[in-house]
Amino acid sequence: MRKQFLLIKLMIMACLMNGMMLGANAQTKAPAFDASRLKASWGLVENNHQGKRQFLSAFTFVNNGKTPLPASGWQLYFNFVRSVKPGTTSTGMKAEHVNGDLYKLTPTADFKGLKPGESFRVEFVCDAWVVNFTDAPGGLYLVWDNQPEKGHALPEPQVLPSTEARQFARYAGDKVAQVTAASIYNDNNDIRDIPAAQLPKVFPTPVNYKENGQTFVLDASTRIETPATFNNEASYLRRELRSFLGKELPLNSGNGKAIILKENPELAAEAYTLEVNAQHITISASSGSGIFYGIQSLRSLIPPDAWKGTQPSISIPGVQVNDAPRFGYRGFFLDVARNFHSKEELLRVIDLIATYKLNFLHLHFNDDEGWRLEIPGLPELTSVGAYRGHSADGNTYLWPSYGSGPDTTNKAGNGYYSRKDFIDILRYATDRHIRVLPEIESPGHARAAVKSMEVRYHRLMKEGKQQEATQYLLSDLQDKSEYHSVQYWNDNIMNPALPAVYTFLDAVVVALQDMYREAGAPLTTIHMGGDEVPNGVWEKSPAIQDLMKKEPAVKTVDDVWYYYYKKVYDLVKARNLELAGWEEVGMRKTKLDGKPHYVANPDFANNNIQLNVWNNVIGGGAEDLAYRLANAGYKVVLSGVSNFYFDMAYGKSFDEPGFYWGGFIDVEKPFYFIPFNYYKNSKVDGQGNPVTSTLFVGKDKLTDFGKSNIVGIQGLLWSETIKSPQRLEYSILPKLLGLAERAWAKDPEWATEPDNAKSEQMYKEAWSLFSNIVGKRELPRLDYYNGGYAYRIPPAGAVVEGGMLKVNVQHPGLIIRYTTDGKEPGPNSKVYTQPIPAKGKIKVRVFDTRGRSGRPVEVNGELVILAAPDGPQLKDARKKQ
Repeated sequence: MRKQFLLIKLMIMACLMNGMMLGANAQTKAPAFDASRLKASWGLVENNHQGKRQFLSAFTFVNNGKTPLPASGWQLYFNFVRSVKPGTTSTGMKAEHVNGDLYKLTPTADFKGLKPGESFRVEFVCDAWVVNFTDAPGGLYLVWDNQPEKGHALPEPQVLPSTEARQFARYAGDKVAQVTAASIYNDNNDIRDIPAAQLPKVFPTPVNYKENGQTFVLDASTRIETPATFNNEASYLRRELRSFLGKELPLNSGNGKAIILKENPELAAEAYTLEVNAQHITISASSGSGIFYGIQSLRSLIPPDAWKGTQPSISIPGVQVNDAPRFGYRGFFLDVARNFHSKEELLRVIDLIATYKLNFLHLHFNDDEGWRLEIPGLPELTSVGAYRGHSADGNTYLWPSYGSGPDTTNKAGNGYYSRKDFIDILRYATDRHIRVLPEIESPGHARAAVKSMEVRYHRLMKEGKQQEATQYLLSDLQDKSEYHSVQYWNDNIMNPALPAVYTFLDAVVVALQDMYREAGAPLTTIHMGGDEVPNGVWEKSPAIQDLMKKEPAVKTVDDVWYYYYKKVYDLVKARNLELAGWEEVGMRKTKLDGKPHYVANPDFANNNIQLNVWNNVIGGGAEDLAYRLANAGYKVVLSGVSNFYFDMAYGKSFDEPGFYWGGFIDVEKPFYFIPFNYYKNSKVDGQGNPVTSTLFVGKDKLTDFGKSNIVGIQGLLWSETIKSPQRLEYSILPKLLGLAERAWAKDPEWATEPDNAKSEQMYKEAWSLFSNIVGKRELPRLDYYNGGYAYRIPPAGAVVEGGMLKVNVQHPGLIIRYTTDGKEPGPNSKVYTQPIPAKGKIKVRVFDTRGRSGRPVEVNGELVILAAPDGPQLKDARKKQ
């Protein structure tokens, strides 16, 4: 009886437990609503909202599904690079900041749900303004309250174009107009169309260049002669010429015509001479790098049409070239942290910068939004720090950023280079005489590292390994400091009071040295970041308070900065390396007239510390910072946003991608940069307003000593808005060509001419020549090199005068085509050669040699409109292999 009673009791308990489990499952089951059927659009309502430097924008959500969106029980997350103002969201929703650029919308009691077919509009106010479509929010996803670990992605929102006057002006007094076909025409008006035969055939401009009227016919019978010293360069040359001739040329064998690589110890390290006559091509240099640059000049001589494919022979014009670079550091910076760029694309970038004789690749592989390099022994750096996705506590992965969405499948937001990948990259770069400068961003912009090491800490603490857990911990877990970075992170700073920080940095440095050693790549300098540590950091850290008690030199939180970089400098020197960093590494905070003021820090001056100085925003007050730091003894790489931030938009247009906080950067701004006196040729400020020389009165000028400390120039591509290989190439090309010219070529005569009127005329001639070289020689070869690069094709300039349509293009050589029946021009449409009657519906486009086209221009009588692009030039530019 007792057994029977117990059996009945067990059965009842089992039923109850089963019921509880069913109830639990019912509770965790999400509503039967498909988030992928919730369509979103977003648009700007107005800039200068309420007469303030803020804007009003709105989401509109439409339920395209068959079931209603419930009135509650969910949150909608999205990324937005603008700061949403608390309490400004319209009725029915509440907007909250999560971290970084991640926000969430939560329905309030006023929201009644969304039935199939219904729509709902959410307005909110943000700081600053909106200019183009890349300002828009993205990466929307829905999270149910009872399934907090899972994010359900929405389709990317439709971005509504700005079309009204109240949307165009960023603020009261904004005088910078939208780019129009007429403004483009006027900008292009001074560019002469120079016959291709009159253009120099080596780019960047050599020190001495002379054509001799002879021709060398390159074919399969040509041999290559080289001493063993230049075997690597000879192998590279053979591979490159195989793409033209279909076979590799014989090496050190045979008779007759030859390409001769010759050692000349009297030439400087990167200098070369190149002679082409009917029988021989001779490249002489004292080093492999000089030979390599001579090879690039030889490649530059190859006619653009020859780059289309293999042929039995190529005619190379005869020249005599004596050449050497102006600067020893000619760099390109690539951010792979904010958005990731694959190994394959990175190798394409290396090929590109090698073609234009740049010799440094500054690789920014960690930041708040990602850590992109495998470090043996620290797996969390990539298992956590290389991935962005949704989790309930934000610790499984990094938070989604820049529209990367809730899942770790997004290629732009996720990924890293394995140790093998990086060694391959290093070898590839070294073969092309490019040094890879690795950057460990610290102590700010370090959230990916900080959070990865916190995950490591908690894992090991659970295992009872306290000492091991704290070995690489980068944050004071008791720190209550309140701050937010420029990108709105509130937990992204390493804590310099922790010895573990330096243990971590040293471990990464050692791992890097091991990889470089295995790759046979030179590593002499480590870049340790130092950018944008916000106010408020470390103020409530117990570890920092303890440090102040122990270290007499650390009296205030500001002093922590100098303590940190002294430690980092010593760490790097102990590994027989030099230190590089952003400009703040060489600056000291003080006061001037009671206000915060920065001066060059004398503690580190003349210690061979290399600084990338980015802050030369014209009109921003720090225009002379690069010169002040060079005058103080720091080695300066000119990296100014006003000329060399390639992620800045080409112009003020809703359809032109990129940021613009440092100004709009067209291909001309890198070209007209004067390294030792960039005040002279600064034409507009950071907002696009014209400036005169009076702006620079009282600014420090570069001394002769300072000039000796300007070691080079660098172009930079930050990747917040760069989410595909096509967008990467669009952003850097053809801007990169202006950088290459300034980094390699000697100071042009127009830069030093004291007569302003004469200088301006000389500049116009130089700009015309450069524009023709770009359009008739460089872009045509980039159409086919490596399968083709997705460079930006400029839209046509157009005006109607006297009933005639006049059209021009920034880079003569690109093909202008048009139709008169309202249809879109194609690769076979009529070629524009002279003004045509402005009758009917005319459409105009600029084409490259492959049939890609730029933005269309539409003409209807006197009305000329620069139309929205349909995206053809952002499609994959590579030939099908």
